[in-house]
Amino acid sequence: MYLKISLLFTFLFLGTFERQCYAQAKTTKTDTLIQKKIKDTGNTKLIADTVKKVRSIASKAALRSAILPGLGQIYNKKYWKLPLVYGALAFPISTFNYNRTWYRKTRFAYATRINKDTANFLSIDAELQPLSSSSLKLYRNEFRKNMDFSVIGLLLLWGLNVVDATVDGHLRTFDINDDLSLKVKPVISNNLSTGGISLTLNVKKKETTPKTISF
Repeated sequence: MYLKISLLFTFLFLGTFERQCYAQAKTTKTDTLIQKKIKDTGNTKLIADTVKKVRSIASKAALRSAILPGLGQIYNKKYWKLPLVYGALAFPISTFNYNRTWYRKTRFAYATRINKDTANFLSIDAELQPLSSSSLKLYRNEFRKNMDFSVIGLLLLWGLNVVDATVDGHLRTFDINDDLSLKVKPVISNNLSTGGISLTLNVKKKETTPKTISF
């Protein structure tokens, strides 16, 4: 179970890190375009208004997701993310409830065995009755540890939900149409030393002549 939880957190962190890098790249690009426009028009108020608007949207999205997971995604109009958010949060919640149930059962069984409370022997769960006192103690501690991991996992996923809403809040005001386009396609090229099919990397900028690299 620990391995599965660790792998889940790893994938989620990698996905969030990728989105943060993407948002940072878009932020840099947008700032450059805004500064260029200011230089051309001389309107120094444009960048201040734009930055203020971006921060306001991102802050509102982050606050909503911090209060209740999914609210930030709704604010950003990313409705398709709601099943992902609640599906991810359901995992640590369900594991917490499962481990809490068995923690209480093993704790009761262990206390009953240690105190030699014969009146409550029959109240011990049927699956736990064949176990020894040392085994009950071991299982009790294990379930308790799993409860702690579940809480940590819930907090981490809640935090990732806030980060995701914040990133989407920044991206809402960005023009995500790239100036560059990239196409990779097989072609028959005579530019190489030997004829045959090659792989062409076609890079072009809008309103410019494409540059082709064959290899």
